[in-house]
Amino acid sequence: QVQLVESGGGSVQAGGSLRLSCVASGYTYSSYYSMGWFRQAPGKEREGVAATFTSGGSAYYADHVKGRFTISRDNTKNTLYLQMDSLKPEDTGLYYCAARRGHVIQPLKGNGYNTWGQGTQVTVSS
Repeated sequence: QVQLVESGGGSVQAGGSLRLSCVASGYTYSSYYSMGWFRQAPGKEREGVAATFTSGGSAYYADHVKGRFTISRDNTKNTLYLQMDSLKPEDTGLYYCAARRGHVIQPLKGNGYNTWGQGTQVTVSS
């Protein structure tokens, strides 16, 4: 059973940067996982931000974060990262890490994942 713990959230002014981390435990290194970052703003539905696979290769981004956010992973540390640059107030929300063993066909859709972290808050002020 994989468990996910996010960290790295905080408060930052618009234009600033943050790097989120998600450490996975109970992870079978040789297995193939889909992993993603999602966020939920107050009063809004959860949305996919970025996703990737532990085998490497493709990364997926929501249109409104392309060119500003970068997802990466360090399989040796069982850690998924989200580098967020040029942050905007609309990026404010609770950011979650998600995972599923195997291939998620629509990696930016939350219903494809079965393991979630507790979330880390990101607040961007103007």
